[in-house]
Amino acid sequence: MKVAVEIIAWLIALSWWSRVLPAILYTPRLPDLLKTPKESHSASSITIIVPARNEAAAIGQTLRSLATQDHALLRVIAINDRSTDATGSIMNQVAAEYPAVIQVLHLSELPSQWTGKVHAMALAARSVETDWMLFTDGDVNFAPSAIRLALATAEGERVDHFVLLPTMEIHTRGEGIVLGFFQIVSIWAVRLWKVKDVHAKRDIVGVGAFNLIRREAYEKIGGFDAMPMEILEDMRLASTVKRAGLRSQVGFGRDFIRIHWAEGMRGIVGVLTKNMFAGALFRVELVLAICLWLTAFCVLPFFGLFVHATRWQAVVTLLAMVATYMLYAKQSRIPVWYVLAAPFAAVVMIYAVLRSMLFALRQRGVTWRGTFYPLADLRRRARSIE
Repeated sequence: MKVAVEIIAWLIALSWWSRVLPAILYTPRLPDLLKTPKESHSASSITIIVPARNEAAAIGQTLRSLATQDHALLRVIAINDRSTDATGSIMNQVAAEYPAVIQVLHLSELPSQWTGKVHAMALAARSVETDWMLFTDGDVNFAPSAIRLALATAEGERVDHFVLLPTMEIHTRGEGIVLGFFQIVSIWAVRLWKVKDVHAKRDIVGVGAFNLIRREAYEKIGGFDAMPMEILEDMRLASTVKRAGLRSQVGFGRDFIRIHWAEGMRGIVGVLTKNMFAGALFRVELVLAICLWLTAFCVLPFFGLFVHATRWQAVVTLLAMVATYMLYAKQSRIPVWYVLAAPFAAVVMIYAVLRSMLFALRQRGVTWRGTFYPLADLRRRARSIE
């Protein structure tokens, strides 16, 4: 039994390094807006689509940061998706300040068999005639040169779909602990250096804050009209691009786009509760597998430090985690010592994943943007795209 435990511990440690070493070698080669020449320009036109529901606290800043970009061929379509707060009036106010740039659409109803955000984006995209389209959220703050440099980078990479990873604003230590742990999970969820490889179908990245796509590519895959009931629409868009044989790429750019994801650890758990069961395709067995993996690879190694038979294996595993934090620290600005809280963050994630599943099973569906979606419909849709 002791020998079996030692072997399993070594397998876990070696598995960690099999992911971390390629990440260390290849991730620094990914495009970074900080390395893009500051004078870079693109002659392409772009439409930025901003759906928002009850984003009164942030939508004004988001729209102003887009309207004042230093890329001339730019227009913004802001969609007020059935908001019950001041989002719509703030959109109108900012649009009046920049009438040549911003157009506002107000939606009061949601058709059946649509999720709200997807419907808003699909509706706006139907009228777009520019070279590129950017889908973003109503709580993102853009640096003045973000769009210009992102377009230049995407065209330099010769890709159809470009995702810029946002810089997370961290207001509390609890947020830093959980978001820092996402860095660990990310190297297992997707190999960033493989995103551009059209044959690596499972290595995809979609970020609601910055999904940039050529209009021709968007039309080729059917756009959001082809995924009306999608909840994780950013990832689905990225997956569809890859399956169509088009080229994607992911890039960095510290502080070029900033977002505060949720307020405190409790707020992050709330967001995960909405999303995680959808990420597991509404399948109980996948949720249980995720929880088992998190326990074995992210929790038990720390306890292994206190067991003589697994101490060295645990040290090797912990060093891999430290290397991961160091790799992404420049972008995330999350201190490396937060790795010490990784097992606690893993437990929080396990709780959030199970909570997401149990809430959906108990309610037989999920509520998103004020609308209830039956679990049977969501599962049927998930099976159709596997």
